[in-house]
Amino acid sequence: MTAPLSIWVVSDGRAGMENQASGLAEAVQRLTAAEIAVKRVRWRKAFDKLPSALKAGWMLDPSSDPVEPGPGETWPDLWIATGRATLPLSARARARSGGRTFVVQTQDPRWRTGAYDLVVAPAHDALTGPNVLSITGSPHRVTAARLAEGAAAFEAALAPLPRPRVAALIGGRSMAFDLPEAHAADLADRIAAAVSAAGGALMLTFSRRTPEAAKRVMTARLAALPGRIWNGAGPNPYFAFLQFADHVLVTEDSANMAAEAASTGAPVHVLPMDPLKPAGKFARLHADLRARGAARPFDGDLSGWTYEPLNETERAARTVLERMGRRP
Repeated sequence: MTAPLSIWVVSDGRAGMENQASGLAEAVQRLTAAEIAVKRVRWRKAFDKLPSALKAGWMLDPSSDPVEPGPGETWPDLWIATGRATLPLSARARARSGGRTFVVQTQDPRWRTGAYDLVVAPAHDALTGPNVLSITGSPHRVTAARLAEGAAAFEAALAPLPRPRVAALIGGRSMAFDLPEAHAADLADRIAAAVSAAGGALMLTFSRRTPEAAKRVMTARLAALPGRIWNGAGPNPYFAFLQFADHVLVTEDSANMAAEAASTGAPVHVLPMDPLKPAGKFARLHADLRARGAARPFDGDLSGWTYEPLNETERAARTVLERMGRRP
């Protein structure tokens, strides 16, 4: 019998980063027997800003998990990493394992793309190469089973809500977008009008990037609607919101949330934000989602539509196994 794959998931520990690598690893595990170990790393503050080419293992902060085999251990069969912090470690793992470890980097590394066996990159990054797999969005952990599991704890609170149930996933300030208070107030009014007109309920969650002023004004203007607003306290209802949603509203700043929403099969409505620079890759992502029938710009109309849910994470997992010569 073939032994289970050993997989290391490597990131800087930030949820948005780790979820990409974990989501891909879990998708591989659903296709073949595998054991997953999560490795979180960070560089000592003095070395964090150094170019990847100048970083060495001894510069890692002591709080980092070990990313080389200890005595009696071996390199993993599969290394899946994401984020700038992992780039030199991924390149080193491929070299030091002597070819034993198949190294996958998610996102566009923007450094030594050929140093990895496979780069799983968002199509909107427009990265090409013989070792590049382009997918819509990024790998993630959203599956039907995980949504059902996450929804169980919130069944009593969400199942009785009037339909259509509308999940609103609100992002925040980034290099490309902002959510100032006035714009947040306008979004809240538009959302309230749409949900009220449809006779439905709202399930609202903010990201860590949402400005406090935007949170306050949106909460104040939407609190009267049937539903639930998560303010960050207590268990995270994110998966439950996606499971119970008949529609998903997503601010245009988050590629991850848009791709996750499009994997549910629920209509995805893209909420506009204040642009800080040309939309670029985000515009390409939203065009891709529109072409797949998953997303449309939010116009206040909560009429439904159908499309084939995205399953890009599994497609990436199958490609990983095929490239490894271990077909699912």
